[in-house]
Amino acid sequence: MPPLGGIPVAGWACFGVIRRYPEGMSHVQRIALLSSPAEEAQVALAALELRHGRCTPEEADVLVALGGDGFMLQTLHRYGGLGKPVYGMKLGTVGFLMNQYHADDDLPARILAAEPAILHPLQMIAHTESGASVTSLAYNEVSLLRQTRQTANICIELNGEVRLGELVCDGVMLATPAGSTAYNFSAHGPILPLGANVMALTPIAPFRPRRWRGAVLKSGAEVRFRVIDPHKRPVSATADSHEVRDVTEVLVRESREHCVTLLFDPEHNLEERILIEQFTV
Repeated sequence: MPPLGGIPVAGWACFGVIRRYPEGMSHVQRIALLSSPAEEAQVALAALELRHGRCTPEEADVLVALGGDGFMLQTLHRYGGLGKPVYGMKLGTVGFLMNQYHADDDLPARILAAEPAILHPLQMIAHTESGASVTSLAYNEVSLLRQTRQTANICIELNGEVRLGELVCDGVMLATPAGSTAYNFSAHGPILPLGANVMALTPIAPFRPRRWRGAVLKSGAEVRFRVIDPHKRPVSATADSHEVRDVTEVLVRESREHCVTLLFDPEHNLEERILIEQFTV
């Protein structure tokens, strides 16, 4: 099956879940399965298709993503506007945002017992040297990175006030709590508890000032990055996997207008995973 919207989704399946209500009424939830191109995910999808049939995500009430964290982010970007909750199962390399996959489990029962985690993405508005303005969402982080061997030189404003006039670095990022365990953590940024209403501002290989290690900001803060001498020291901006090159200025803030709901097994929900990461040595 061809990709959907540029995302390598190889197929989908759909089946009914019966939810019981106190009055004895029942409601059928239609669940669409999306799979990455990975062989393991394709095998799982084929097995589920044989048991449950097929339907499109637009017809479903719940989406099930089969793959890794990268595929989960692709799913959120592609289908987040549908307003459907997403239950992921790990059939890829990294699965922080996914539940464990067990072929013999009662998937409908797992979904009914799952706990929701509501995530608000970051909104990036990037301006380029050519005069273009590009808007994109990021569920993990927005990062600015140098494009050449020259270090980036970036001014950081917070709510209209200059807080760091000159950061000489390989780059800088603003991460959500859900994304704080990813690129942010590898750059020595803090792991943020889910629901703490904060964001992590983290430098990437800072050269000047040497001792600055970033900041934890309220989720309502508006962060503006201004690139100093963008012609000599070109910088790109990336919202999750969407890259914009040759930026001159990037505005980032949390988008309260957008949200997605991820579903997690109760014994290992997202909040617990973030807590575990903070005590992992």
